[in-house]
Amino acid sequence: MTSRPASDRRHHQADRALLALGADLAEHQRFNVQCPRSHHVAAVYSTAAGLVYRALTGPHAHGSKDRVDTAHHGRPRGLEYVDMLDAGPAADDELPAWCDCGPWTLSRIDLLDQARLGHRTVHLP
Repeated sequence: MTSRPASDRRHHQADRALLALGADLAEHQRFNVQCPRSHHVAAVYSTAAGLVYRALTGPHAHGSKDRVDTAHHGRPRGLEYVDMLDAGPAADDELPAWCDCGPWTLSRIDLLDQARLGHRTVHLP
């Protein structure tokens, strides 16, 4: 039997941790990440398993106020990327994200620093 790579186990653990929070993720959101134009890029949630990073990669709709979740110009919805934020020294530092400005690569180490500082919103340079 072949074991799954550590990154696959982390992603699965992060998925389970978010599901355990229930429908109202906003209650558990530690902080939000925004681009210089204030687009939502990613979010970090406090879970029983630890901090979980969540972002959509690729074009996607914004918000859920009774609107169909369809991306701009009829493109398909972006893919969800989740990972345990504190994944240890062997984990890759780069985390993917996206907003209307385009793709982003966020630093796991920088996000952990922001979590320690206790900011509710992190603005990217």
